[in-house]
Amino acid sequence: MNTNLSAEEVPRGTFDGLRKHWTSDLLSGFLVFLIALPLCLGIALACGYPAMAGIFTAIIGGILSAFLSNSELTIKGPAAGLIVIAIGCVTDFGFTAGRDPAADMQAYRLALGVGVVAGVIQILFGVFRSGILGGFFPTAAVHGLLASIGVIIIAKQFPITMGLGSEGAPLELLARIPQFIADMNPVVGLIGIISLVIMFGHPLIRIPLLSKIPAPMVVLLITVPLGLYFEVNQQHTYSFAGRDYSLGPHLLVNVPANMFSALTFPDFSGVATATGFQYIVLFSLIGSLESLLSAKAVDEIDPWRRKTNHDRDLLAIGVGNTLAAFVGGLPMISEIVRSRANIDNGAKTRFANMFHGLCLLVFVALAPALINQIPLAALGAMLVFTGFRLASPREFVHMYQVGREQLIVFVATIVGVLATDLLSGIAIGIAVKALIHLVNRAPVASLFRLRVDIDRNDKDGVRVSVKDSAVFSTWIGLQKKLQSVRDQPRVVLDLSETSLVDHTVMERLNEMQQEFREHDSELVVEGLGSHRKLSDHPTAARVSRARG
Repeated sequence: MNTNLSAEEVPRGTFDGLRKHWTSDLLSGFLVFLIALPLCLGIALACGYPAMAGIFTAIIGGILSAFLSNSELTIKGPAAGLIVIAIGCVTDFGFTAGRDPAADMQAYRLALGVGVVAGVIQILFGVFRSGILGGFFPTAAVHGLLASIGVIIIAKQFPITMGLGSEGAPLELLARIPQFIADMNPVVGLIGIISLVIMFGHPLIRIPLLSKIPAPMVVLLITVPLGLYFEVNQQHTYSFAGRDYSLGPHLLVNVPANMFSALTFPDFSGVATATGFQYIVLFSLIGSLESLLSAKAVDEIDPWRRKTNHDRDLLAIGVGNTLAAFVGGLPMISEIVRSRANIDNGAKTRFANMFHGLCLLVFVALAPALINQIPLAALGAMLVFTGFRLASPREFVHMYQVGREQLIVFVATIVGVLATDLLSGIAIGIAVKALIHLVNRAPVASLFRLRVDIDRNDKDGVRVSVKDSAVFSTWIGLQKKLQSVRDQPRVVLDLSETSLVDHTVMERLNEMQQEFREHDSELVVEGLGSHRKLSDHPTAARVSRARG
């Protein structure tokens, strides 16, 4: 793709852009819809919400954000990364996993009330330009948080893939995987195993025509007929190896024939409780952080290198979440997997997101009976694969390559989340990161206060000199200082007087150098010759040889 185009030639999500690019955006939106449909259903059920909740969110996120956000290629909708928060919220509000439908409905409505308030907070994040706050969290801790969510998703969804219940703590469920395989419902387990093979094997397909069909759609094309063959939609029992097993509609997705009958309105009575407060913080904070990270990642692979206004995107996410929760939807974020597919399918503007939402709307309005034939085991397998991608062994290898201290923070965050909860886990990761900085001789005060001088009369241009250390906790301050002189043709960042420059800062300085180039300026980083790299990775942390 040619990135050396004039500003007028770069595709934009305007009405003129819609007129010019509607064919490519419609095609991409349709292909993303094929991926989104099963994932939205599976994520909703994994959250303890009705299946339609995920569809409502994707429809609202797709249509609304196309007009509110300037993020051209992100797909808005429910994401696996929020499953742990959502299921925790309904569980703490009394969710019984079907044993008491009245209690489950009340827990769902209380969670919707929390979702509305969290959405309003995200709107305020956007209005008060809080998108920059995503830069506070250390990279290793954020990756550890996402990996821990992946582990929890695998633990919770694998037994469902085998046709069994998923009650228990994540570590306990992981330890019971061999038992789940031994005790599986054979027909359901067969559907689940075939689905897993397809999801994990699809990336290895080298036949162009087959590789273009999204893996979730391949799963549905095979498992829905398989479910019909075994008459899973009919309540009955069968015998296998001397044991009796049950099949029936409870093993399939259940959505109403009229989508409007699934509209559910929130109950705000739980908002002022300790549980409500906890999940308002989690939904608004973790959801915003995930969305910012996804938007940044999509910007990096945008063929035209267009940049998302993160404050405006947060505003769009907040408005979308508020409206979705009002009608019974899940929380939404900018979703990275569907966004990647959107780019690969040739999308040009954010109207591809709108078309994906419209396709979902039309399908659930006209063909709910088809949705009701989807095996839950197939959706569980898709989520197991999603969890594996979040907690991939490659993440551990990557963190080790960046630096052993990054791997320690990464693993500490994972263990912290699995042993406690999301907020405590990421707090543990941040605390471990700070402790490692102290071990590397960073002054205690420098973890909380940035010392920096700006010399506008330096012969080499504007010189920004940092004292003591440059670390994740003071990055926002350093970022603001650098942005304040971005209008200069050349800015020199002098780090020679620092005792430590951590990986988070090194990584974000690389991003900022690109940002300067896009504004016809130059950011030069100097003074690291006297520092020792903690690994061979380009963005590894640096420790002063004199002090470290």
